[in-house]
Amino acid sequence: MISPVSRREWLSRTACGFGALALADLAARAQPAAANPLAPKAPHHPAKAKRVIFLFMQGGVSHVDSYDYKPRLVADDGRQLPFDDARAIANTGMRGTNRRVMKPLWEFRQRGQSGLWASELFPHVAQHMDELCVVKSLHTEGVAHGPATLFLHCGSTNFIRPSMGSWVLYGLGSENANLPGFMSIAPSAGNGGPRNYGTAFLPAIYQGTALGRAGGTAAEATIRNLTSPVSAAGRQAQFDLLRELHAEQLRRTPGDAELEAVAASYELAWRMQQNAPDVLDLSKESAETLALYGINDRATDTFGRQCLMARRLSEAGVRYIQVTYGDNSANPAWDQHSNMPKHADHAKACDKPIAGLLADLKRRGLLEDTIVWWGGEFGRTPYAEGNGTGRDHNPAGFTVWLAGGGLVGATDEFGSQAVENKVHMHDLHATILHQLGLDHERLTYRYSGRNFRLTDVHGRVVREVLA
Repeated sequence: MISPVSRREWLSRTACGFGALALADLAARAQPAAANPLAPKAPHHPAKAKRVIFLFMQGGVSHVDSYDYKPRLVADDGRQLPFDDARAIANTGMRGTNRRVMKPLWEFRQRGQSGLWASELFPHVAQHMDELCVVKSLHTEGVAHGPATLFLHCGSTNFIRPSMGSWVLYGLGSENANLPGFMSIAPSAGNGGPRNYGTAFLPAIYQGTALGRAGGTAAEATIRNLTSPVSAAGRQAQFDLLRELHAEQLRRTPGDAELEAVAASYELAWRMQQNAPDVLDLSKESAETLALYGINDRATDTFGRQCLMARRLSEAGVRYIQVTYGDNSANPAWDQHSNMPKHADHAKACDKPIAGLLADLKRRGLLEDTIVWWGGEFGRTPYAEGNGTGRDHNPAGFTVWLAGGGLVGATDEFGSQAVENKVHMHDLHATILHQLGLDHERLTYRYSGRNFRLTDVHGRVVREVLA
């Protein structure tokens, strides 16, 4: 004989049943995790930095027009000389094709006490050259934007791999329990899209949280679903009910780490709703600070707001912050194949905000333990593409800079190939992880029968740039 069940008990069981289905579905998408996988973790060795702000210049800034001065380009301007073109080698295997040398379009001069060269393309950042470590000998994988962008963010051109921010969050945990530990401001939907801030096979809790989209307005740089038309009391009631359902399921399956992790993600989402709006509210900044970033100036307002958001997020304890300067068009912002003067428009939009970020971090004491990394997926060729007025992609030798002092490496006399103290993208990843206290060879995750890491089986720490 079947025992009768009251309506109240039936509703209670059914509600928890639906909760179990939802939790099971979410948990099935994640790997087993600790009860609080975002809790701060001890580094492998003493860290010099706590967080990273990566300023991604989508499309590839011309290094020979910005930070890598090559007198030979001026001396040989207009001459037809043989070069190993990366795209030609990839497509046809041809080497040593004659190309027309193109001199830099902006004047270079030495800056500060360091005497580092910088052009007039970035006049505001050029005032901070003594604080930058300029790596002129970088080389990478991938000739096209898609593969090179994925390699920059994930260490692989084609396989689905976790992004660098996810690796950092996995390795160190979060400094602030009320905010995501990894955020991507204005990410592009193209050239890998969400994979550039995704977790791949790492647990989904290490996923980057997106703010706005590339090419969008400053007003669009918000976290989706952070606000709700439901009243505060109503949201509290909803959350209390959800918490009760989670508690009941956890009571029935004690020690289930997957369910605990999923429940913790809901707790984080709730805390974000209470805290993130305040962190992202730029109206509390002084007029002087807004002007420092170029905010309320039409040319610099959007990227200025993004850089100021990055400072506020880093100050609030976010581990890894990507800030994309780009758009969602077929041709990314800095991709000037036929119109190099267009670089000036993009530089004007981001130069003052970046300089403002460096100055603001320094005066607040944050630059000491924050790595600011600037660069694109590759550089540009020292010769004109198709004898025209633009430059093609160049993954064989280009420049990035990190906040800090010193200089490493060089390209050849034309800026075409990295030749001295060469630094591969895997090496750059390994070096940044090292400064965060993480050994790139020990930062591994076991998946599909073997251990994976950001640098695959490659990479070295570039100790020449370490203070």
